[in-house]
Amino acid sequence: MKYVFNLFDLSQKVNYRTEVLAGLTVAMTMIPESLSFAIMAGFPPLVGLYGAFIMGLVTAIFGGRPGLISGGAGATVIVLIALMHSHGLEYVFGAVALAGVIQILVGLLKLGKFIRLVPQPVMFGFVNGLAIVIFMAQIEQFKAVVNGQTAWITGTPFLIMAGLVMLTIAIVVLLPKITKVIPSSLVAIIVVFALVMLFNIDTKQVKDIASVSGSLPPFHIPNFPFTFETLQIIAPYALIMAAVGLTEGLLTLNLVDEITGTKGNSNRECLAQGSANILNGFFFGMGGCPMIAQTLVNLSAGSRARLSGIVAALTILLIILVGAPVIEKLPMAALTGVMIMVAIGTFEWASLRIFNRMPKSDIFVMLVVMLITVLLHNLALAVLIGVIISALVFAWDNAKRIRAKKYVDEKGVKHYEIYGPLFFGSVTSFSEKFDVANDPNEVVIDFAESRVVDMSAIESLNGITSRYHKAGKKVQLKHLSKDCIALLQNAEAIIDVNIMEDPIYMVTGNEK
Repeated sequence: MKYVFNLFDLSQKVNYRTEVLAGLTVAMTMIPESLSFAIMAGFPPLVGLYGAFIMGLVTAIFGGRPGLISGGAGATVIVLIALMHSHGLEYVFGAVALAGVIQILVGLLKLGKFIRLVPQPVMFGFVNGLAIVIFMAQIEQFKAVVNGQTAWITGTPFLIMAGLVMLTIAIVVLLPKITKVIPSSLVAIIVVFALVMLFNIDTKQVKDIASVSGSLPPFHIPNFPFTFETLQIIAPYALIMAAVGLTEGLLTLNLVDEITGTKGNSNRECLAQGSANILNGFFFGMGGCPMIAQTLVNLSAGSRARLSGIVAALTILLIILVGAPVIEKLPMAALTGVMIMVAIGTFEWASLRIFNRMPKSDIFVMLVVMLITVLLHNLALAVLIGVIISALVFAWDNAKRIRAKKYVDEKGVKHYEIYGPLFFGSVTSFSEKFDVANDPNEVVIDFAESRVVDMSAIESLNGITSRYHKAGKKVQLKHLSKDCIALLQNAEAIIDVNIMEDPIYMVTGNEK
């Protein structure tokens, strides 16, 4: 039978063949990347593979959505490099486990929903920057270590590498036009591997990066003093790693939601990520988070369920145990070609098509996030700065929206009907709308179409009412919210708060 029910998600049907082939493809692309990240950070190579296996298996089963692939991601590894150099691997394991605890707390407190605060321009910048980073990482594969120094390969080795990469890209692009039964990425890897073996082509292989042979991840309690001083050392790294992992993970989850037209569970993803990182800390893994490149490889191979992630993780473990001699002979050109196509597929080309139609502020935010991602490889910082800039732009735009409709009724009372939010950005414009000296003895300020937001607004109201009071005039505030009324209690002597006529802000009612 073609479709059966997924044991871990009974609402989703699974195509076994597609899921298994997608999982194998993901494993082939994850192995060299995990090894590269581990070596870059100064970890033993197997620490990278253990991290990919543990992270991949736990999050595939318990994660926030099917199709999401996790492993030893460079974004989280980069955070730990300084700790590795200053205190060693044991402290790294402690920081990874502590980061897991923090991520679980985020999930239990249901804070994953705050990823909704990330605006679309920030998403564009994040994804485009990440695509560029992935592409640049593949260009590095055209380098080799010669006499202890890294240099670009030239001559025949370069031509062979470039030719095999182009062949891989051609298969990935053209095969889906013929058939989609087998993932084109996996076919490309197999074909290039077969050509290299058949014609004994001398080209860069996985074994040139590191050995992938080993045993099951051993249980290991991090060997360092369990003191407050140790906590002070590892806590900053753990906090940053947790933030980076959750940021990249939840953004990737949102991206998969858009691609598949389904909805993931961000809080469940936080819990799964945290659990996997705790296990990494005690089983010689370097930790990690969802990996957008491998996730896109998985989705492009047709996967829509959890099985592919489980297959990928178990494949990595199987390779560590028995398959290393074969996998170490895989040509890096094939894996490089697949990842180049992933980078091309990751880039949001739609952002270029609508570039001229986007507000200038959105263009600026997108470019800033993209540049920080590319130059610093700090995804959490890039997203944080993007969100801050977007929030400031929003505040500035709303500060200009405050306005007042003024009129004097038949009783000689002057009314100010306020429109737009009153907050720290709009208080100056708000104060300038009142003519205290020339207004009649009784004034009504109506907030039916406004909202008093923060303490800056409260202070502005107190300032206005104080000016009227000193001029011997009475002010009546209407349609204020319950929280604002509570904050204004200290000014009751000079303010007559009218709440009885309010259809929305009743004393026991709802806030607008």
